[in-house]
Amino acid sequence: MRQLAARAWHRLRGSWQWRLLWLAHAKFMVGVTGVVRDDEGRVLLLRHRLWPQERPWGLPTGCAARGEEFTQTVVREVREETGLHVRTGALVRLRSGYRLRVEVAYEAVYVGGSVRIDPMEILEARWFSPDALPDGLQESHRELITPTAPAPASARTGADS
Repeated sequence: MRQLAARAWHRLRGSWQWRLLWLAHAKFMVGVTGVVRDDEGRVLLLRHRLWPQERPWGLPTGCAARGEEFTQTVVREVREETGLHVRTGALVRLRSGYRLRVEVAYEAVYVGGSVRIDPMEILEARWFSPDALPDGLQESHRELITPTAPAPASARTGADS
């Protein structure tokens, strides 16, 4: 049966193979986050209008456009949401996320501009010291900012005991 399937696959060739693969596999959105720091080591956090009221604070985040390099997604999203200019650095997270989402995060450095928030998405933009982060910060973003911080007791698994 496998040999028959292999022969049929080879006869399809090119675009038909691609179409079958496309139909058979999951389609993903790519969420891209920037951990933007200034020259004092502070991190840029945004109070998002569309996020849950109990967790409105987070890093600049958005979805990659088709064909866009993820580093450029960080630059674009930060500029759109805050008016600030950044330069991307190291990749700090790449993992599967909620449902059909891939999550990508990069370190980024503030290089210029002044804050001009997009009021449709953002309520406030502020710089925070990593040791004085606001309440209501997304936990996954807290982990990106302070990756060596111990997980809260509620997040630990039995394997740590």
